[in-house]
Amino acid sequence: MDNIDVLVLKALRDWRSAGQRALLATVVRTWGSSPRPVGSMMALREDGRAIGSVSGGCIEDDLIARHTHSLNQNQGITDGPPQLVRYGVSADEAHRFGLPCGGTLELLLEFNPDAASLQELVTQLEAGSLVKRSVNCATGQASLQVAEQPDALEFDGHTLINHLGPGYRMLLIGAGALAEYLATMALFNGFTVTVCDPREEYIGSWSVPQVSKVMDMPDDAVTAFKPDARSCIVALTHDPKLDDLALLEAVQSAAFYVGAIGSRRNNHARRERMMEHFGETEESLAKLRGPIGLYIGSKTPAEIAVSVMAEILAVKNAVPLPQAMSVEVAKHEQDIVMSEASTHCAIPEIVSPASAAKQP
Repeated sequence: MDNIDVLVLKALRDWRSAGQRALLATVVRTWGSSPRPVGSMMALREDGRAIGSVSGGCIEDDLIARHTHSLNQNQGITDGPPQLVRYGVSADEAHRFGLPCGGTLELLLEFNPDAASLQELVTQLEAGSLVKRSVNCATGQASLQVAEQPDALEFDGHTLINHLGPGYRMLLIGAGALAEYLATMALFNGFTVTVCDPREEYIGSWSVPQVSKVMDMPDDAVTAFKPDARSCIVALTHDPKLDDLALLEAVQSAAFYVGAIGSRRNNHARRERMMEHFGETEESLAKLRGPIGLYIGSKTPAEIAVSVMAEILAVKNAVPLPQAMSVEVAKHEQDIVMSEASTHCAIPEIVSPASAAKQP
């Protein structure tokens, strides 16, 4: 569950708890190209304030015009059962609402959702629970259940079933400069971030707010973190005593991304250590990434953080990445090119003026 969805539900809870009229719009079906995926949500208050997104902006404008007090003197957000609306059926509508060519989407609009149910939902999400929310489209009544496994949104025209939470999380091993840049980018992308470093001189100078700090040994920190399918673990200390401890625990977990910073040589040596001394195999280390990141020629900690965050997001979004984009492959090919260039590069003979004068 992305952080923006949590913000949408929190805002909707606050509005409804204060007695304000509001609606929740959820993308329930799409055809062709769509600017937002199924499950995307937007909360709209009667005065026109909106949080979240169901399109590139034009559909939001239309919803605001239709369901809030405007120059048209409409009735604003009224009570009633959920309503199904479709955008982009015709080419003219697709163009009007900024949908890609052939794109169509359906929204379910829930009017004035129950404040107590929203409060319970947000409380469970903040506790890290995976929640199955079911909405009866005839009555608008919503029910909540704790779920064991996340599943895709289901909608049959009568019932909406949406699995919400837990949010994406990141555990960083090492509290150096690179970790601070990566944590900042992760926060902007909706991750909840924890940094672990048992070295007081590093954790004591940490400056990024909204990040949980722990000083446990890295393997204990990974165990306490309880990685799930929406977790990523990144080792950044360059110290095998710390990074290896965390990674040995992490590769056994359900984390969708496990990786470590370092050169190709150091990452190869790490894998050899783990197989020789800890009984790991190529199969058990299959999910261990290193060197991490996409090759963009990064040099500074900020640039390296961009490279690593881009790879994490690609894996999160199930985007297949060409091998040529990986740091390991790109640097290997670069080394080959440099080696060939040095082999063919002739070193000019240095001739002194005196010897040159003797030559014919």
